[in-house]
Amino acid sequence: MKLIAYKVVCYSAIVFFMACGKSGSDPAPAPVVPKQVSVKTILLNTDPMDDLEYGVTTKPSITIRFSEPVKPATVAAAVTLTSASGGSAPVFTTSLQNQDSVLVVQTTSDLSALNQYVFSIGNELKSASGGNFISTVNKRFITRIDSSSKFPAISDDELLTLVQRQTFKYFWDFGHPVSGLVRERNNSGDVVTSGGSGFGVMALVTAVERNFITRAQGLERLKTMVTFLKEKAQKFHGAFPHWLNGATGAAVAFSQKDNGADLVETSFLVMGLITARQYFDDAGAEETTLRNDINTICNGVEWNWFRKNNEEVLYWHWSSTYNWDMNMPIRGWNECLITYVLAASSATNAVPASVYTQGWASAGGNGFTNGNTYLGVKLPLGPAYGGPLFFSHYSFMGINPTGLTDTYTNYMTQNTAHAQINYNYCVANPKGQYGYSDMIWGLTASDIPGGYTASSPTNDVGVIAPTAALASFPYTPDQSMKALKFFYYILGDKLWKDYGFVDAFSLKELWFADSYIAIDQGPIIVMIENYRTGLLWDMFTSAPEVKAGMKKLGFTAPYL
Repeated sequence: MKLIAYKVVCYSAIVFFMACGKSGSDPAPAPVVPKQVSVKTILLNTDPMDDLEYGVTTKPSITIRFSEPVKPATVAAAVTLTSASGGSAPVFTTSLQNQDSVLVVQTTSDLSALNQYVFSIGNELKSASGGNFISTVNKRFITRIDSSSKFPAISDDELLTLVQRQTFKYFWDFGHPVSGLVRERNNSGDVVTSGGSGFGVMALVTAVERNFITRAQGLERLKTMVTFLKEKAQKFHGAFPHWLNGATGAAVAFSQKDNGADLVETSFLVMGLITARQYFDDAGAEETTLRNDINTICNGVEWNWFRKNNEEVLYWHWSSTYNWDMNMPIRGWNECLITYVLAASSATNAVPASVYTQGWASAGGNGFTNGNTYLGVKLPLGPAYGGPLFFSHYSFMGINPTGLTDTYTNYMTQNTAHAQINYNYCVANPKGQYGYSDMIWGLTASDIPGGYTASSPTNDVGVIAPTAALASFPYTPDQSMKALKFFYYILGDKLWKDYGFVDAFSLKELWFADSYIAIDQGPIIVMIENYRTGLLWDMFTSAPEVKAGMKKLGFTAPYL
């Protein structure tokens, strides 16, 4: 028995030591490798989130689904939501779901309407196992328009008067203190514009008629302008430069070779002066002198000389240093009809009708006549889709298109078709520009982010200019009123300022101009007045020389 017990003890000891020896020889377990984490999907509210989203609710939520669970302690430092357009920083909460593989970001208070925000996730985020975040999240969104009214409701008639009065302040406040001529834009210092001053004269006539200023105030400002133009402003064969120094009268170069006469800008100026001459018709000495001085200026323009050696076309520019180097014949269809009407109307330097037919209208199917249908509207004249809307505004601030016809078209039909095509294009919005609608429309020349361009359906950069729709009131009154109400009541906190509507805006870029430009502000006042009363049309076309010149060119109208 003792021998058996001894054997058992020895055997157990051997087993024990053998077991211990085996355990000590096993390899260490492999270390856990951290798994990288990436984004699988991002939803803005309930829809997939693109890099730039428009029209987002002001209390959005963002849901991110990751490839791996994330480490909760790293979320706060990694997730940011900031305002790119200024204003207070958004307040938001974060929460993890689905075993920390889904992150929900929820704003806790309303974001600002029509504001841009940036949502980002940085590389501070880690997976639950400590792996790196290998996706890039940097997404922008723009909140929707606040549809509440920014101003108390007034009647349509009161609104039109308000727009005219407020816009007129541009011409009154930015008239140069020496010359009275109108500054090119609100920050142009001594640089004044000849064409914009012509528009300003027509705005001044409107302001007197509507009692924004007294007749005496209007007369005094006009006397200052006309005296400066007659005695001090630099002229080239009677024509004015595009820009002048409002203190000295010296030409200011518009471009290197455009440092002399600009016949088109001169025609806008003369159109305004003739309109004022017809309006200020009192027999007293002051208004009689004003009319005589205007006649001196207008009769001094050597329209016929701008044919460049009697060619059958007018030329836009001439410079005493560069002569005819710019070489730009004035051919239609564009904003320059008024230039030919005034050239044919001159009492001293008139051009023959052949210059109109062989020069202005000579492009034929290559740019003058059209006849094609765009967006359901037939366009008699001009380029495809009509071009920028100022083609139907500038000349027709004075020329009344109502019942006006010649060999080529009925001009109210032409201008209405042009405006309707522009409107239809913005409603159809083939390029998907954010914000375009039956209330946000109007493509014409204006400032754009970082520059200036002549917007049109064939040059659409996503910028709307209020002058386009508002100066089209005589052609598209219902569509223009709809745009006006939206610009004023809904976008008024962005667009409506001390001098009326700012020059232009882009909801696509969330950009609002801080500029006003004379040649954009003027048509708003003048064309609204023509729509309401026909005042400027009646004044300009009452001029005997204008009637004679238009008849000579083959125009017919009830007023001729």
